[in-house]
Amino acid sequence: MEILKPAAAGTLESSDAMVTVEPCEEGIDVELNSTVIHQYGNEIKKVVMETLARLSVQNAKITVVDKGALNCTLKARVECAVFRSNDQKENLPWGGVIE
Repeated sequence: MEILKPAAAGTLESSDAMVTVEPCEEGIDVELNSTVIHQYGNEIKKVVMETLARLSVQNAKITVVDKGALNCTLKARVECAVFRSNDQKENLPWGGVIE
C-alpha cells in the first residue's frame, strides 16, 4: 500500500499514541518520541515496522508520539493512519485479517 497523503490517528492522552504518516521517496523512516522510550523504544519500533510490513507499506515517514500505549493500540493507530492516507473508508480489513 502506498502512502498518498499525510494522515494521522490517535491522541496525545495518557496510554495512547499519535501516529502520523507521510509520503517518502524511499524506505521507511520512523521518528519516535515516547515517555517510555528507554524501556520500550525498540519494541515500539518493532510493532510499527511489523504493522507496516503487513500492510505492504514500503515507503513512508512515520512519526509516533507515544504516551505509554499498548502494542495493540500502536498497531491500530498505524493501521488507521495508513488507511486514512489512502482515503480508504469502506471494507477496512481490521483485526484478524491483518493479524
